[in-house]
Amino acid sequence: MQPLSHLESFVRSAETGSFSAAARQLGLTPAAVSKNVARLEKSLGLRLFQRSTRKLALTEGGERLLGQISGALGTLADAMAGAAGTDGQPAGTLKVSMGQAFGREYLVPLLGEFLALYPAVLPDWHFDNRQVDLIGEGFDAAIGGGIELTPGLVARELARIHVVAIAGPNYMAGKAMPSHPSALVAFDSIVRRSSPTGRIRPWTLRNTAGDEVAVEARPRLIFSDPEAMCRAAIMGLGVALVPMPFALPGLQSGALLRLLPGWYDDAGPLSLYYPSKRLLPAKTRVFVDFVVERFRAGGFAQRVHGAGAPPG
Repeated sequence: MQPLSHLESFVRSAETGSFSAAARQLGLTPAAVSKNVARLEKSLGLRLFQRSTRKLALTEGGERLLGQISGALGTLADAMAGAAGTDGQPAGTLKVSMGQAFGREYLVPLLGEFLALYPAVLPDWHFDNRQVDLIGEGFDAAIGGGIELTPGLVARELARIHVVAIAGPNYMAGKAMPSHPSALVAFDSIVRRSSPTGRIRPWTLRNTAGDEVAVEARPRLIFSDPEAMCRAAIMGLGVALVPMPFALPGLQSGALLRLLPGWYDDAGPLSLYYPSKRLLPAKTRVFVDFVVERFRAGGFAQRVHGAGAPPG
């Protein structure tokens, strides 16, 4: 029978496409993972990977072996992790990726309750404004929008992300409130540059009647961060189009005004992503259920829906 470490090194290398990524997941060095796979190949008398300087590619025999053992190995590893919990309770390090501003505003406030419920779980949260490779980088979960749902991932939608027009009361003082998106061209605009593409993001606002209008902007500031856009709007530097989760605190406090109520752009879903396994580690399962339930109970999806009335 093959040692579990050899089989696990093989499966993780096949899933991630490299010994280095597998090593990060397993807490080993790339050399150790490579050696484990080489020993497995020697004992089987079978080459499992075609190796190159850029990536690993499974051979036909490697594909066949992966299909036969990956599910069973994952179930065994998860069962062992669950059995290692404290008195059967969820335990272990919980590695989660989330956006900086979103995580601070909406996830950190939930930590006290989560830790009280699951004291043996150690949150290891990464506040990154980037898309991560959950499997390749060894994350248990990630929260964000626009993450590609690749094979092996599951997404639980938390809300639709709507983009709305906002401004500070001091900027709008003495100005007529716009009644149509076409009127936004008369105001100084705080526009957003897309980090992935480097381009200025265009917006098309829509309403519940089905009307759609391309927004023309008169740029005064260009930022790549929606939280910074909100702060600039609060300072009275112009009108901004930002996702509702970033605008909501200022709208609720009165530091920001919602322009064009009922007009919004749909930027897609905000979701909680995690690896698809028949038997999730208990720490991941309870985290997913906890976040989904708290966001639902707090009416998060309704609060960030751009078609509704401005939050008070």
